[in-house]
Amino acid sequence: MSPRILTRTRFLLAELETTYGVDPVPTPAANAILSKTTLQITPMEATQVKRDLISPYLGDRGALLADTYVKIDFEIELSGSGTAGTAPGMDALLQACGLGATIVAATSVTYAPVSTSFSSATIYFYGQTDAGTAVLHRITGCRGDFQLDMATKAIPFVKFTLMGLYNAPTEVAAPAGLTYTKFAKPQIPVAGVTTASITGLAAATALEKFSLKAGNKTEFRNLVGDQYILLSDRNTSGQLDIEAVTPDVHSFFADAALNSTAVINITHGTVAGNKVAINLNAAQVLNPSYADSTGLQMLQIPYIAQPVAGNDDFSIVFT
Repeated sequence: MSPRILTRTRFLLAELETTYGVDPVPTPAANAILSKTTLQITPMEATQVKRDLISPYLGDRGALLADTYVKIDFEIELSGSGTAGTAPGMDALLQACGLGATIVAATSVTYAPVSTSFSSATIYFYGQTDAGTAVLHRITGCRGDFQLDMATKAIPFVKFTLMGLYNAPTEVAAPAGLTYTKFAKPQIPVAGVTTASITGLAAATALEKFSLKAGNKTEFRNLVGDQYILLSDRNTSGQLDIEAVTPDVHSFFADAALNSTAVINITHGTVAGNKVAINLNAAQVLNPSYADSTGLQMLQIPYIAQPVAGNDDFSIVFT
């Protein structure tokens, strides 16, 4: 009987590539990724090219597969490495999503967008079996997009959506010694743990939800002599959900009508090594709308994160 692949014991490794598409061979001790159960893989995404043939009889003559690549989606809890100045466990993934990393030893790791020299990563997806083996999908040349979500009464997380080059899956011995020490225990956003400021719009806001989507445009390119994941554009956006205030306190509708921008700073965490700051230098306020939360009116405020000097649309700082 063939071994059965268990859903609950799937796991990931991820490591930055030095040369695009060349497997750096991630290891369980150094490159394990602590993913949530939302992990999904499309192991063979492809375009089906039909053979449009005619003959004296009816019937489908089949298709040929073209543009074969891999898609993978998963969520990681938002937390630091546990040590200030040490990159978090999601480092390779953030850099594979169009961000560059600046490390200040024993102090901080800052991620900000780049517009050239995009990094890539190799991801190992293991589907562990009940026989102690594993089906390994080796995904090279990965690039993609991410969305950061933060809400009260929930663990904040980052959702990654990546594309990579297809390699035939193999059955291997299930690796041991996975180390998750670079994933500190997350904290739920509450007063005293999380602070939010919206400079230029309102002196005080009660924040319930915040999201940031990098908005990277990626595409699989398969040409004669080359194949790769192209990252060609970035349109960063998100949303703030705050307790509604009256217009005499502040009118977010007027801000939207005037195409106003604001500096937004979200700081989450209180312990060194597990603090995260999300900073936006010029967030354009779009059309607000009302929503209910436990009987109170909330303002849902979508925004576009604009660059100011370039590659400063936003930053994520771990301290």
